Amino acid sequence: MNLSQLRPPKGQKHKQQRVGQGMGTGRGKFSGRGAKGAKSISGYSRMRGFEGGQMPLHRRLPKRGFNNIFRVEYAIVNVAALERLEGDSFDPQSLLAAGVIHKLKDGLKILGSGDLKRKITVKAHVFSESAKQKIEAAGGSVEVILKRPADAVHPAAKPAKGAAKKEKK
Repeated sequence: MNLSQLRPPKGQKHKQQRVGQGMGTGRGKFSGRGAKGAKSISGYSRMRGFEGGQMPLHRRLPKRGFNNIFRVEYAIVNVAALERLEGDSFDPQSLLAAGVIHKLKDGLKILGSGDLKRKITVKAHVFSESAKQKIEAAGGSVEVILKRPADAVHPAAKPAKGAAKKEKK
């Protein structure tokens, strides 16, 4: 058998139908597209979800929910997890290396679930009140890390109305 002599079976291959080549092709004057309208012209591309002018399904259904673009999401670690780890000093990089957190997100937050029986030093962006109390009660210390200088002042904190006028005088 010679590979160069292989041919498809008779009737498998069909001649491509050429559209828009005149009256002799058997497709008629308008090539099966009709006389007028958007679909008759070359380059027509119906938009996604188009239903022939009827209000599309994606516009008929109600919209639900809300995505807060200002949401701050922290990597969370409980005091109980710090108790199980070896060492006495913890910061975001050491917790990443230890595999306690997988991604830092917008910062590290320490929560107070669990008990702490030894003295540790923790550096994080945010501490819950109970976590801070438990760490300090065990003789440890907490240190708040600022991600950027802009974080020093909360964006929602605005000066009092009278404060700006008093400074000008």
